[in-house]
Formats: sequence, structure tokens, C-alpha cells
Amino acid sequence: MKRTLFCLALILAPVAAQAMPVSEFLAESEDIPHNPSALLRPDARRLMGEAQAAFTTVRDERRAAVAAGRPPAFCPPEGARMRISAEDFLARLNSIPPSRRHISVTQAVREWMTERYPC
Repeated sequence: MKRTLFCLALILAPVAAQAMPVSEFLAESEDIPHNPSALLRPDARRLMGEAQAAFTTVRDERRAAVAAGRPPAFCPPEGARMRISAEDFLARLNSIPPSRRHISVTQAVREWMTERYPC
């Protein structure tokens, strides 16, 4: 009985989400209108969540590196809040050459922050 429940749990367990590639993010963002009502669209909310998750992941990686005594990948000014508009974010993703757009949104953010705030 326990073995059956274990096998069933493995089958029903959610599959780990794959990181969204930049190419997919840009393709989906083209279909979203650029007006305030776009925030109500589920696809826009999903893309916003993807971007927020990428920035959170990169921030947490930096904090973990500092806490472990390793040099961080980027060094933003102390106490500064990074304010990045959707237009700036999309412009940055669009600046990635098409041959490299297979990288994840998180990797794109990681590279951007390293370039923007070098240590």
C-alpha cells in the first residue's frame, strides 16, 4: 500500500518548471498591448511574474555569495533601489542577439546586472 501511494505521488508530483527562454518571452510580449489594461491579462501577469522571479533569483544569488564570503557577480550602489521600466527590460532583452536568445530570462538578467553594476 505504501509503495502504491509513493508511486502515485511520483506520478502526480508537479514537474519542475523550466526557465523561460528569452526568445519565448519576447514572442509572448509582442502580443500584449502597451496600455494599462494589459495588466489585467493573464499572459501579461505571467510575463511579469517571470521577470520578477528572475530579478529575485539574481538578487538572492548575490546575497548568498556575500553571506558565504564569495565575491558577488555584481555590486549595485548601497541602499539603491533598482527601478527598471518594462520598456527598458524589453529593450535589453531585444538587444540580445538572436543566436543567444535561447538563454533563460534569469541568465539574461544576471548578465545585465553584471554589466550594469560591475564590482
